[in-house]
Amino acid sequence: MTLRRYVALGDSFTEGVGDPHPGSQNGLRGWADRVAAALAIDNPGLGYANFAVRGRVMDDILTDQVPPAQLLEPDLVTVYAGMNDLMALTVDIDAMMTRYAEGLKSLHQTGAIVLAFTAPDLGAKPLFRGLRGRGAIYNELLRSIADDLGIGLIDFWRFDEFRDPRLWDRDRVHLSPLGHEVMAARVLEAVLDAAPTTPVFVPAPTAATTLLANARWAASFAAPWVLRRLRRMTPGAGVEPKSTSLVRVGAASAPALAGDLGEHHTRGDRGVE
Repeated sequence: MTLRRYVALGDSFTEGVGDPHPGSQNGLRGWADRVAAALAIDNPGLGYANFAVRGRVMDDILTDQVPPAQLLEPDLVTVYAGMNDLMALTVDIDAMMTRYAEGLKSLHQTGAIVLAFTAPDLGAKPLFRGLRGRGAIYNELLRSIADDLGIGLIDFWRFDEFRDPRLWDRDRVHLSPLGHEVMAARVLEAVLDAAPTTPVFVPAPTAATTLLANARWAASFAAPWVLRRLRRMTPGAGVEPKSTSLVRVGAASAPALAGDLGEHHTRGDRGVE
């Protein structure tokens, strides 16, 4: 498969929050940068654009990111949208998914490979446990849309390895550097039609450890997060996308972007070991 242009759309998940890297735009690397770097190894001169900005909701992505992405004539588009909407106080999921279907259809009509993401399973996160039903509804509607349009789906909900706490940042909302690396591997599996990697789990923490960790997390992250939501503060205010035009991912930049994943990618034809 030859790829010339890869465009990533979304919010903080795609921007790379949780994966700091001083040499990357916005000071973040993330799974999408890692995917671009890994793909560039077998596709020299790959052009890559990342429109994602933390805090963006579905309408922001459909209005501000999808149309300019179409103009870039991409071969591959990844889209992660809707999680910030699901975390709002109220949301009309049916109406939101109708709009999302139109946006995905417009991307698919460019001839690009389009990959969307289901929501992760929120049941293990105390603050978001009550939103698990919303996530399940979102996912079922998105699976139907993907089937109808014939687009690809990264089924985050079913990735059991993300029960491992090492794959999450301290805020439990964003992926850790290891989590971004594992997600990049999952995306590459879908793009390259490769065999899945074997997930690795760590032992569950003891009840006492969990209670203490939950208390610290509630004070440090959960309470401030709820307060920002109530005040309708936008975390991405003043933040610009990493790139709204195609930037060449060359051989020199690929290892720096990909980290360990770039090295894994060179070891076999399946892409990720």
